[in-house]
Amino acid sequence: MQRIVKSIYILLISSLLLLPACNDYLDVNSPDMLTSGNFWRDLSDAEAGLAAAYSQLEYSIDTWEYAEVKWPVEAYREDIISMGNDAMNYPNWVELYNFSYTNGNSQISAYWWNNYTGISFCNQVIEKVSEIPDDKIDPQQRTQIVNEAHFLRAYYHLKLVLNWEEIIIRDKYITNQQDLSKDKSSRADAWDFIIGDLKRAAALPESHSPDHMGRATKGAAYAYLGWSYLTRAYETPDKKAEYLQLAVDAFDEVKGYSLESDFLSMFTGDNKNSKESIFELQFSMSTANGANYRTQFHKWIASSELGGWDEILPSPTLMEAFIKEGKISETGHYDSRLYQTIFFRDDYFNDGTGKVYGYEYDALFSSNGISYNRPVFRKLLPGTEEGLTQNFTAINLPLMRYANVMLMKAEALNELDQTAQAIPLVNEVRRVHGDMPPMAGSSREEVRRQIEHERMIEFPLENFRWYDLRRWGKLGDALQSAGRTGFSQERNAFFPIPLTEINTNEKLSLNN
Repeated sequence: MQRIVKSIYILLISSLLLLPACNDYLDVNSPDMLTSGNFWRDLSDAEAGLAAAYSQLEYSIDTWEYAEVKWPVEAYREDIISMGNDAMNYPNWVELYNFSYTNGNSQISAYWWNNYTGISFCNQVIEKVSEIPDDKIDPQQRTQIVNEAHFLRAYYHLKLVLNWEEIIIRDKYITNQQDLSKDKSSRADAWDFIIGDLKRAAALPESHSPDHMGRATKGAAYAYLGWSYLTRAYETPDKKAEYLQLAVDAFDEVKGYSLESDFLSMFTGDNKNSKESIFELQFSMSTANGANYRTQFHKWIASSELGGWDEILPSPTLMEAFIKEGKISETGHYDSRLYQTIFFRDDYFNDGTGKVYGYEYDALFSSNGISYNRPVFRKLLPGTEEGLTQNFTAINLPLMRYANVMLMKAEALNELDQTAQAIPLVNEVRRVHGDMPPMAGSSREEVRRQIEHERMIEFPLENFRWYDLRRWGKLGDALQSAGRTGFSQERNAFFPIPLTEINTNEKLSLNN
């Protein structure tokens, strides 16, 4: 993906010219007219078009939007997250946290349109690259590019169907206003469409050359296919066993990966595209030729004590989950993932070795000479003080890790009453990432509870928690336990269709 960075801006600029200038996204229209009629000529154009499709993973490569749309929409609703002090100044974020939002919330609207913009780019690649003459593009390269576009189209639709109960399937490149008006599809049809695209993408290569790092692979296609089947299994009780087995079969095809022993390194920029990474969002500090693949995400994540903006914090619920098993790790501490995920007041961070960017925890977390305990995120921050204090960062974000595949496979096996096969997968994640002993218990229910615990502490800030809880039917109980009393299962399990879509889509405006 890095290789084709230069061409992406031609496409993005032509797209953005069709959008009204509006910082809060209230007036965004569907950007379906991406290029001129003579753009799709050869391999170079095909790769540029694919780069545009990848770009929406990074929220149009904006230094602030990447953090300030994705995480408020995906993470603030989770029981393991609390709002930072500065976040309280943004009404749209407060609405998301308190579950008081309406379909006019600009962050929800931006998230919706970002995914549909990506889908539009994918549809153009699928249709237009197929029309490029054979003498202008190698057939194998054409097939791979089109298959990557199918993967990305599935990914964007998946993000939508995970967040909205019913979505609009966009399966063709729109060239006229009339086609913009389209009704919602059933969840069954949406799942069929997503699964079909991922099956097509399973023909992708198992790996790419270093200059194409970050592009979708066969392993990514099968990992997301398995996740799709797993989610659908819970939504389709009469076919649950069938979909669970299909999930296991898909996860079995995710090959060539292994757990990374240095857990923290995957989230500091020090170990990009690790042996555990299946699909990873690529960032770079390079600004050559106008490129902008860097962000201020570290400022958004970091607390005020660490020089950040103080927008997001671990909740007491998350801290309780991390320490519930006690100090039983091989290191003599709590689960090692706690220390790699969160800075908090503990002997580990006050042992005289400066584990908090060269300082003791109590030295940084103090006021008027009195120290205090305020747990803050460490995960996704630079590993050095120099990196932390810089204005920009280029930390990659693993979107799908092998640990996720292992735990999802364990869940599916356990639900299929193949509990004995699930336990080793759980224990391997505990051992490698947590330095923890094998789990206690061996019954189906005990393993189910352990998987729920492992997923809770393995993936903070990777934004899987909401989808897990909804899949398990535990959203209401979890949020109530965390004191999030504004949640309503009927109103908040899914987001409302944005008002911006309703106002521009005649098929929806007639029904709302």
